[in-house]
Amino acid sequence: MAVFASVAVQGSPSAAARTLGLTPSAVSRIVARIKVRLGVRLLVRTTRALALTGEGEAYLRAARRILADLEEVEGAIADQASPRGRLRVTASLAHGRLFVVPLLGDFTARYPGILVDLNLSDRIFDVLAGQADVAVRFGQLADSPLTARKLGETGRVVVASPAYLERYGTPQVPDYLLAHHCLNFNFRRAEPGWPFCEEGRDRALTVTGQIEANNGESLAQLARAGVGIARVGRFAVEDDVVSGRLVPLLEAYNPQDREPLHALFVGGWTMPVRVRVFIDFLVERLGGRNAN
Repeated sequence: MAVFASVAVQGSPSAAARTLGLTPSAVSRIVARIKVRLGVRLLVRTTRALALTGEGEAYLRAARRILADLEEVEGAIADQASPRGRLRVTASLAHGRLFVVPLLGDFTARYPGILVDLNLSDRIFDVLAGQADVAVRFGQLADSPLTARKLGETGRVVVASPAYLERYGTPQVPDYLLAHHCLNFNFRRAEPGWPFCEEGRDRALTVTGQIEANNGESLAQLARAGVGIARVGRFAVEDDVVSGRLVPLLEAYNPQDREPLHALFVGGWTMPVRVRVFIDFLVERLGGRNAN
């Protein structure tokens, strides 16, 4: 089929032979065998070149389709051994910086044919719409056609700097937060406020402040600077708490809620191999580990 397609494009067996690295006689014998097998003429000679018959045009269309399918299958099989191409990954700013970025060196060393295009942001990227190949996300998942692999989970904590607490006082119960400068996210969250557990009952407290941000890392930075009180993932402030730069607050009222961490992607048989190996790599390195 490849030889016949080349003859049809080049216009003669000799031209096709030069392209394919064969002798003109070998090309002519292959075309002749197709004619004998099908029992119809596929090519006719004109005064200037070879031309396709109606049957030849139909055979060429089918041959091109089959050759394209074969090339795709062979490429997919080759990719199993050496995945390649651009892989677009999105993750939250803090978790991505602390947990995903440190893994990329080992991943690209293992798969040198893959180019990782990383976007760290707490903004939600639409994987279904093609904005990313893999999204590493915290929180409960909404119903969607996406495939999810769980990587772990994390808790959250209310924190403030010693300087802030010295200046404004330490809240002893959740309602005291209403009189404090609380640092919040500027996008819609799953819960309407900051959740607490008081006397065995869960409640959500709506807090206010003068600064909002689109990522937990900025909120933690503002808290370290003594600007206000923040509620962020423990993983983002673990070092600050250990060093004393931030102080956990209201731990007796912490509902101990956990946010699951998932890798989201479009699954199915059409999933590129580069996506599959990255998901497997994340599960290998992060799966089963809790981000505190």
